[in-house]
Amino acid sequence: MLVIERGSLFNLFGFQALCQWYQHWHHPKQLTSMTNVSTPQKYQDCIEACQACATACDSCAEACLGEQDIKMMVDCIRLDRDCAKICYTAVSFMASGSAYADDICKICAQICEACATVCEKHAGHFDHCKRCAEACRRCAEACRNMA
Repeated sequence: MLVIERGSLFNLFGFQALCQWYQHWHHPKQLTSMTNVSTPQKYQDCIEACQACATACDSCAEACLGEQDIKMMVDCIRLDRDCAKICYTAVSFMASGSAYADDICKICAQICEACATVCEKHAGHFDHCKRCAEACRRCAEACRNMA
């Protein structure tokens, strides 16, 4: 049998975790989780566009690293990474219904536009840049509509 000193769970996990533990063991059907919290509907299209863009940017950056003339791709890789980071951030702000989601979307649209512009320079040679530019343009539009 596990013996736990009084207060040790609180010190280890904090008050919220202790409450959830208690509720789980004593009232399991009443336990709620973040998976039950719904995303504000007004953000749904923008969240999907940001997720698709972040994935396209991550894939593009990785593919650019494998190109023969990597020096030519440096700006593309940097913007791909920046764009993916801001897209993931925007998704997080929108999903939580943050009061700052619109502000983050404005910045996201700017970075997506910059990334699309750089990727379009390589789109004639590399399909991954073409796909990335298209995803960035869609995301920029969705973010502008949101902000």
